[in-house]
Amino acid sequence: EAVIMKKSFTIGQLVATRGVHDLMQEDSSFSYFAQSAFLRYRRCDWGDICESDKAQNDSAVANGDDRILAEYRHPDHPDWRLWIITEWDRSATTLLFPSEY
Repeated sequence: EAVIMKKSFTIGQLVATRGVHDLMQEDSSFSYFAQSAFLRYRRCDWGDICESDKAQNDSAVANGDDRILAEYRHPDHPDWRLWIITEWDRSATTLLFPSEY
């Protein structure tokens, strides 16, 4: 019987940029999208990034020595591209738009 190892990592302080925060307050469907993206992130589902970046994130989770960056895109809202970044030292995780990087 195979044992499935659950991957997990420390997120530190969870913050959002002003742009993400404001849109979450103004638009309940964006707020739901952002929350869903974050839940995916916590499950190590890195969203809409290339395979090599996914592998790099998996390595960062396993080794705890690199930052983690994922991207989530909403199929019905092309402008809703959300990045989630956890710092290499696991001090903070930020939800932001790519334009705010």
